[in-house]
Amino acid sequence: MYNYNPLECLPSSAELPDSDDTPVDNELQILIPNLLLAILAAIWQNRDDWFFGINMGIYYIPNQPAIVPDAFLSLGVERFVGENGRSSYVLWEEEGIPPIFTLEVVSQTYNGEYEQKKIDYAQLGVLYYAIYAPTRLRRKRQRLEVYRLVEGKYILQPGDKVWMPKIGLGIGREQGNYQGRTREWLFWYDENGQRYQTPDEQLQNLLARLQQQGIDPNAL
Repeated sequence: MYNYNPLECLPSSAELPDSDDTPVDNELQILIPNLLLAILAAIWQNRDDWFFGINMGIYYIPNQPAIVPDAFLSLGVERFVGENGRSSYVLWEEEGIPPIFTLEVVSQTYNGEYEQKKIDYAQLGVLYYAIYAPTRLRRKRQRLEVYRLVEGKYILQPGDKVWMPKIGLGIGREQGNYQGRTREWLFWYDENGQRYQTPDEQLQNLLARLQQQGIDPNAL
């Protein structure tokens, strides 16, 4: 007797579009998620049970278009898949595990971050949804808003630094330098509200310690 497996009839990630082809309005939409990924790769370098996607399509309903956050984090999945990595994030290939965190960076072209996308991510089951407006602020809105899904609805969490216990990280905003640009960035924080350093900061601190010990870094 033939055993029917409905998953075998679903399209694979290789067969699905990997984004919505919508161009970003400015480079901050790329730089901000990339900084978060760089920090995460440093602090979770010994873990392989997470994946951080940037401008990547998420498919969770067959025959429906993908949702494409500016960034998202999933836990309990393989960090690396195949030699070339993921082209998109397909729930039926990820054991049905949705992202636990999504980020939208508000661009010059408003794209429903505070309305429709909250509905979409709630339906997807995303526990934490962050919206960051780096260049402009809508009326009565905080520059960074972090929501937690409670009984199917998003509840705004208080503060500029929000601890997310189910992830084991906090997220917040402060001045910093990344790729030679000094401005306000998003950073990860520990439970005590201490900001995790960027890879560049870690390297600079290492070089400073070596110099204090009289060691020439160029000789290493």
